[in-house]
Amino acid sequence: MPRPIEALLHPDALASNLLVARRHAGDARLWAVVKANAYGHGIERVWPGLLGADGLAMLDLDEAQRVRNLGWRGPVLLLEGCFEPRDLELCSRLNLWHVVHHETQIDWLAAHKTHQPHRVFLKMNSGMNRLGFTGAHLRSAWTRLNALPQVDEISLVTHFSDADGPRGIAHQVVAFHAATHDLPGERSLSNSAAILRHAGDAEVRADWVRSGILSYGSAPDFPEHDITHWGLTPTMTLRSRLISTQTLQPGDSVGYGSRFRAEQPMRIGVVACGYADGYPRHAGTGTPVLVDGVRTTTVGRVSMDMLAVDLAPVPQAEVGSEVTLWGHGPQGSVLPIDEVAHAAGTIGYELMCALAPRVPVRVVPAQGDPAHS
Repeated sequence: MPRPIEALLHPDALASNLLVARRHAGDARLWAVVKANAYGHGIERVWPGLLGADGLAMLDLDEAQRVRNLGWRGPVLLLEGCFEPRDLELCSRLNLWHVVHHETQIDWLAAHKTHQPHRVFLKMNSGMNRLGFTGAHLRSAWTRLNALPQVDEISLVTHFSDADGPRGIAHQVVAFHAATHDLPGERSLSNSAAILRHAGDAEVRADWVRSGILSYGSAPDFPEHDITHWGLTPTMTLRSRLISTQTLQPGDSVGYGSRFRAEQPMRIGVVACGYADGYPRHAGTGTPVLVDGVRTTTVGRVSMDMLAVDLAPVPQAEVGSEVTLWGHGPQGSVLPIDEVAHAAGTIGYELMCALAPRVPVRVVPAQGDPAHS
């Protein structure tokens, strides 16, 4: 039989999370962000869950081609725009909207031969300091674009650096409005954290919002708020089984480096999951895990193919018991990916995107969840 680890994907949960975003977004249209192959889920695998969006946003032209091949006829936005002049040819052919964040991209447009003018999103650097024109240079960029016959409509976009934390978005909103208040065109401001935390702020109301990590059942402002607070549902489950149990005596160690030593007699289970499957090696003792739906923790260092868990809270566990590394467990139990990531000193995004190719993936149908039958 195959090694007992698998990832389950839940497109119906993705659809539900997009509805949460839409409820918070009011009248704004909704971009579902599918960059990084739908945050590691696989665009084709979760495709049914994406169909409730108004547009799809991504980075790669390959992903844009894939969503068109799947039959998507709505807006498609390239969040980093074009990377070289010939990319504009595919934008024309596939009717892709694209971000313009640098003068070089305007130069490419000016030299581009096209019969169909492009819809562009002019990006302002309002304080993130990654991509975009500063307020002092935004207007000249807009004027250049507006004069080009290759450009049809110009929308305006920015990205918040601190929507998930105490600094908030006010400083960037002020900068954005100061630079764009008299410019025409649709606006897109809010990322996942801003959608959930600042949806009621009149200053951030816009024509489009961008639903990224929240679409996949991760709270963008964890640990201040968890997915239960926001009404989100995990879209990915990583699960395996116990393949061995061991009984330790006081002083016995577990795993490489003897990072964990038993202080009293205890029973542990060995799980068929390790860093070669995408589980974080830096997840130390105490990282949450479910065994037969009961919460317990890991012990010792994660190795390539195995990790160990404390069986004290679940004494009935034996070889073959189900282990939920994150996501949906048996009997309605849930282990949010954010809790695992936080214990490992990272974020849920990284764990989703790090799922290893060797892990079998199965899509759970929307009608009834056979995952634990």
